[in-house]
Amino acid sequence: MEQMTRSELRVKIMTILYQINIYAKNKIDYQVEHVIKEVLEVENEFVKDVVYGVITYQNEIDKTANHYMNNWTIDRLGNTDQAILRIGIYELLYTSTPEIVAINEAIELAKSYSDDEVRKMINAVLDNVYHDKENKNESR
Repeated sequence: MEQMTRSELRVKIMTILYQINIYAKNKIDYQVEHVIKEVLEVENEFVKDVVYGVITYQNEIDKTANHYMNNWTIDRLGNTDQAILRIGIYELLYTSTPEIVAINEAIELAKSYSDDEVRKMINAVLDNVYHDKENKNESR
């Protein structure tokens, strides 16, 4: 099997997080490892890192998202949109992925899987997270 690009892997991550969200909402037992294997036959560190990272930091990620969503909360978004936003925020705050790449990748996913309103919201939230992070770094 040929190597998948990071962009293709992010689609898989989105699918995995979508599944996990459905299981969690419906109180269905699942193992993250099994959900990953259902979506991706081959072991992939990037996928594992992002999936487990989003799960580990989901409360902080959701708080961050909610902070920047005007009169809206992440749990009101569709499962796919939640997954995209969580991946974007996770990559911005917790990984060495260049900020511009993290934002662009999330926007590309949103262009394919979200409607225009949600895509704009995701873009605005990630933009704000990025600028806040930059401001914090400058004030150190």
